[in-house]
Amino acid sequence: MNVFRKIVLPFLFLMSSGVALAADGLIVVKSNHSVAATADKLEAVLSKNGMKIMNRINHAAGAESANMELRPTELVIFGNPKVGTPLMQCSQTVAVDLPQKALIWEDENGQVWLGYNDPQYLKTRHAIEGCDPVLAKVGGALKNFARAATAD
Repeated sequence: MNVFRKIVLPFLFLMSSGVALAADGLIVVKSNHSVAATADKLEAVLSKNGMKIMNRINHAAGAESANMELRPTELVIFGNPKVGTPLMQCSQTVAVDLPQKALIWEDENGQVWLGYNDPQYLKTRHAIEGCDPVLAKVGGALKNFARAATAD
């Protein structure tokens, strides 16, 4: 029963809330749309909120160009120097993780997911000190962007 309470119940809660377990430091949100539609919605909300879209990479198309198959998988790269620069001033190595990225993919069951780096993971990874308000702002914004792109 203890294992059930510690492992199964939290997993069921996460799955029912639209958030999945993922790679360390990755926040993953269930999407109600296709990969392309989720990426389109994400680009629209990012642009509306002053973010610059730097690139959109269709990994499935890349795989196809090499005569290989990959389920729909797209990466949206975006940022804003007014947000990223303060983080780099706290710890310059965070630049390796900037600009921000959102990965949108279809799993083996046809479910679409949107994942992005957890700012708290970046804080730990890069030993960022003195930037908690900036990290909180980034975390809130990413959560809102993901919600807008994945919800109905």
